[in-house]
Order: sequence, then structure tokens, then C-alpha cells
Amino acid sequence: MTDRLSLSVFTVEVDGQPILTFEARLYSEAEVIIADERLRTTLRAAKSGGAPLCEDYSIFRLRLAHSDEAKRYKVEATPPTDDLKLVYLVELDEPSDPGEGGS
Repeated sequence: MTDRLSLSVFTVEVDGQPILTFEARLYSEAEVIIADERLRTTLRAAKSGGAPLCEDYSIFRLRLAHSDEAKRYKVEATPPTDDLKLVYLVELDEPSDPGEGGS
């Protein structure tokens, strides 16, 4: 039956701020994605404005994407693939070079 369901765009809010969107067929499938520790690890490593996108005790909330978020997902996630595609709703900092650093 899930093969006949269309994909819905979901938004992940971290501590009340919309951070990213992705597609899933069912809410329960989307819940599995945000429960995966790899997502939290990825968001801890990514930064926006110099701050990590989540902390160890950040609260994640899953919801259907608002129309503007869904449109942005559709534009930025093309071309579609079978892989999970995350579209960030915040501007990400450039990754820092591990060789650079302050002393």
C-alpha cells in the first residue's frame, strides 16, 4: 500500500526553529529518520552563524512542511533520487579546514 502513497515534505524544527526538510511517504517513516542518531550527529557538526544546528539536548519536532518550505524543497531537491535528500532552511557556514585553527 505504501507504494501508492505520494511523498509528503516534512520539516524538522530544532528548538523551535525550522532547520531542514525532506520527503517521506508516511509520518511514521519521517519519525524514523529524525530518530536516527546520524541525523543529530550531522546537525551537531553543521553550523549556521557560527553555532551548531543542534546541541546534545536540543528538542526535535517533526511536522508537515509549510507551503513555502515544500516549494523550496521541490526546487532544491531536484533531480529526484532514491536517496534521502535533505534541504536546509538555514544558511550553512562553510566547513572549516581541520588544518586551519587558532592557537
